[in-house]
Amino acid sequence: MKKLTILLITTILTAGWVNAQTKITGTVKDNRGHIIIGASIAVKGSYDGGVSDSTGHFSFKTSEKGDQIIVASNIGYKSVEQTVSLDQPIIELSFGLKEEVSELKAVTVTAGSFEAGDKKRAATVLSSLDIVTTGGANADISAVVKTLPGAQQIGEQEGLFVRGGAGYETKQFIDGTLVNNPYFSSVPDLAQRGRFSPFLFKGTIFSTGGYSALYGQALSSALILESVDVPERSEANASISPIFLGAGLQEVAKDKKSSWGFKYDYTNLTAYFGLIKQTPDYFKVPEYHAADGNFRFKTKKGGIIKYYTTFAHNELGLRRPNIDDPTLKNAFALKNTNWYNNFSYRENIGNGWKMNLGLSYSTDHNILSQQIQNQSNTPVTTGLLWIDSTNFNATSRSELSQIKAVFDKRLSGISVIRFGGEYMYSYNRSVYNTYHPLLTDNFKALFSEADLYITNDLAAKIGARFEQSSLINKANFAPRISFAYKIGSGQMSIAYGEFYQKPENTYLYVTTNFGYTKATHYIINYIKTTPLQTFRIEAFYKKYDDLVKTFPYYNNDGSGYAKGIELYWRDKKTIQNLDYWISYSYLDTKRDYLNYPQQMQPNFAADHTASLVVKRFVTSINTGFNFTYSYATGRQYYNLVQNGIQYKIADQGKTIDYNSLGFSMNYLASLGKAYAVVVASMTNVLNSNQVFGYNYSHDGTRKESITTAAPRFIFIGLFLSWGVDRRQDAINNNL
Repeated sequence: MKKLTILLITTILTAGWVNAQTKITGTVKDNRGHIIIGASIAVKGSYDGGVSDSTGHFSFKTSEKGDQIIVASNIGYKSVEQTVSLDQPIIELSFGLKEEVSELKAVTVTAGSFEAGDKKRAATVLSSLDIVTTGGANADISAVVKTLPGAQQIGEQEGLFVRGGAGYETKQFIDGTLVNNPYFSSVPDLAQRGRFSPFLFKGTIFSTGGYSALYGQALSSALILESVDVPERSEANASISPIFLGAGLQEVAKDKKSSWGFKYDYTNLTAYFGLIKQTPDYFKVPEYHAADGNFRFKTKKGGIIKYYTTFAHNELGLRRPNIDDPTLKNAFALKNTNWYNNFSYRENIGNGWKMNLGLSYSTDHNILSQQIQNQSNTPVTTGLLWIDSTNFNATSRSELSQIKAVFDKRLSGISVIRFGGEYMYSYNRSVYNTYHPLLTDNFKALFSEADLYITNDLAAKIGARFEQSSLINKANFAPRISFAYKIGSGQMSIAYGEFYQKPENTYLYVTTNFGYTKATHYIINYIKTTPLQTFRIEAFYKKYDDLVKTFPYYNNDGSGYAKGIELYWRDKKTIQNLDYWISYSYLDTKRDYLNYPQQMQPNFAADHTASLVVKRFVTSINTGFNFTYSYATGRQYYNLVQNGIQYKIADQGKTIDYNSLGFSMNYLASLGKAYAVVVASMTNVLNSNQVFGYNYSHDGTRKESITTAAPRFIFIGLFLSWGVDRRQDAINNNL
């Protein structure tokens, strides 16, 4: 009887408790109306709750009473709370969760930009090891960038010619500041390589258009380089080859918060030219001295200070037959001295603010001469103006000082606003025979830009730039805007921007009565990236306004356009132990500038350009094999002669198609306590005939092709390091 009483009381109490419960039911969706599976819904401060099912519905019971807070949450979304009164047996709720924007999941704006480096969200396209292991590139950054879509295969002059733009329309920046002379000094009809080693940089952005408002004075493209921070450990290195000798030291403090280093390289091509015949007759074989130094240290607030300096001197002299009279010679001589300095300071200044300060100074001095000589290499005068006028003695001195400050602050989520300004003072003095022009410019710029992450699937970059030049006494305002939207496992980006550039000094020496040249960019692309594969397709249209015209007088009446489509595919996955990329560019461009009588396809633009880069590392023999094949259709050439008040086309055509197969191999070994890499490389392995254009005699009766100085360039060298084993990096980069 006692047990029956207890059971009856328990049943009554349980029934009362069940009847006192409230059932909470409903759905969970995101802000676009899509159901969310696995979201957690709970009464705040209690253990009562449930989880949304495959249809987004949830249901659970609670014994809590009165006003309570119901919380819905899910990973990747912002939690949402609702206050409800639990005074009914069934309560229905509906939750809409906003996706939380995260740095790892958020879409990134990629229109017009190839990024590489150690940034977590960068689409890795080119690393430092990519550059030094690309077949036939000989560790020249620009040579490797030419294998990416958008860049032309130009062999007769230095520079990056991008999307219908001339070489001077692409600028290079190191740690935010402009590099005034990124290439060794020009030699007629021979391209020069870049001054900087790829191992100086941890990050590379090659922007083929639509680049950030933080940068300016580049009509077509920007190559943005970020230098390395404090290295992991100390290292000594040496390099030996028949062409050059080099040695360097990098010392890292025990606490790994600071480092300093220096390096010296000497290059002399006497032995090489003795083995490999050159088309020009070198009376002064190219000789180069280069030294650089650096220090870096981390600040207490997590910032870093970096300083880099390099000094270089080179000389050369060469003779070629005179095109107007083959019995005569043009003897060209060059001496160049260059000093470059870069100081950067990156710091957290509190309350979510960051500062990036950049200072740079460079000076470049050239001594140039050309003489008309006879077969005995003796200077002569012919009495013919069109021949004798090519004699000259010239010196030039170019200096650029720059200070740039950028401040940025993180807004809600990962959105960032940044703004700043820069000041550049340039000094350019030239002496050409008896002509002594001088150009100085006080150039100021203000800029602002915001990276706005609306959701993980939608982002925008909105910015503007204001510039003013005292030299031409003109100002400009350049708006720029880009959007990116995630589509499945890929993303689409669009970009619009206006870009301005001062005319080149060559024209400003004649008159400063110019305005800015202008290009307006429209870009759309789609990119899909995984850790081992990248696919990219991009279309663009670029409108040129106010280009420089030199005839019948100097003005800004030039115009033009460039449009095209580009493809890029990189794959480290499909074929085991093989890394390759393929790029293709189609370009349709015309411009009316300089002495062109009408809009014409410029002589540096090819309709179709393609590259295939293949890398294979064979671990059993510790050797990497690298091949690069580049192709471009023939380029237009013209012989323009003056006809009264305009120029006419006396001759025109297209060069033969460009073909080049480059090869390199890297053998990893040890020599005593040193880690060693033996490098061998060759350009134009198949000995393809390469013609970049034509030079014409004064009367147009003679036409000579512009070709390379030698059919191939061959290199072999030994690189040694003590303290840092770079061999494993080379292996990992190619597997």
